[in-house]
Amino acid sequence: MTGQPSPSIDPLRLGRVAVVGSINLDWVVRCDAIPRPGETVHGRSLEEIPGGKGANQAVAAARLGARVEMIGRLGEDAFAGRLRQYLRGEGIGTDSVLATPNVSSGLAIISVDDAGENAITVVSGANGLLTPDDIEAAADRIADASVVMLQLEIPMETVLAAIAIARRAGTRVLLDPAPAPRDFPAELLQVDWLCPNETEAMALTGMAVDSGREALAAAQRLCELGAGCVLLTRGARGVAIATADGQTSLLPSPRVAAVDSTAAGDAFAGAFAARIALGDELSAAAAYAVLAGAHAVTVHGAQTSIPRPADIDKLKPTTGQL
Repeated sequence: MTGQPSPSIDPLRLGRVAVVGSINLDWVVRCDAIPRPGETVHGRSLEEIPGGKGANQAVAAARLGARVEMIGRLGEDAFAGRLRQYLRGEGIGTDSVLATPNVSSGLAIISVDDAGENAITVVSGANGLLTPDDIEAAADRIADASVVMLQLEIPMETVLAAIAIARRAGTRVLLDPAPAPRDFPAELLQVDWLCPNETEAMALTGMAVDSGREALAAAQRLCELGAGCVLLTRGARGVAIATADGQTSLLPSPRVAAVDSTAAGDAFAGAFAARIALGDELSAAAAYAVLAGAHAVTVHGAQTSIPRPADIDKLKPTTGQL
């Protein structure tokens, strides 16, 4: 795949990304093994780290060069002020992050084992109260952006409203379909870029994705269901890419010492959105995003693992792609 050039971007939108999604505090428990049902294991440590798929992707895009606006909700609790300030400290606009009375902020409890694998339980809190009316109130933020990023840790009707508003504004849409829905409306996949991992791609298509050929076939199926381009992330095996016009490609990932896969997909999505918003073609943006995801698994935590440009530069010679 030689890459599809980015369409001409309004100079006023160049480098601008809007993120509609979740904002959480992550409680990260490190343990020898993730407990099975009915099993009790001893944890070695507990950390509090800012997270939430929406906020993670906003931080990734901001650290890698985009001007980012966050659209979401926080509760009225001890966590809300810290989470808002953390976003601002990353240079992310928070005027459209609303306070929600009488409810907690989002919380994720993450178990991470010695192999770097994780299991996550999410309490939606205020994230579950983000409404289509909230998105309509922030429509100017979406209209000002080159790319809007979405995930599924907020209500489905709110995601669909954001897609509709973006379409109306001529803003391109990147959807990370996580957590994977069991049932989904057809219009959910009518986006410019769909960015599932292997588990999510299997849930959306019912197809195996173990081999590169199978991953490409699943990605092509998702294009048939409406996506303009699918970037199916495969962990250490890189990414399988398919476009609606029939192009396919497998991009490898550099070998790294993985310690924690939390937010690797978010690093990939945020990096890709940032590079697309800045004018990169598909292949260059995807190759850059692969490196962002690879770096993320080498650092513990969610937003603590999100790379900066210098981290990407260290991995570039490993692949020879950039």
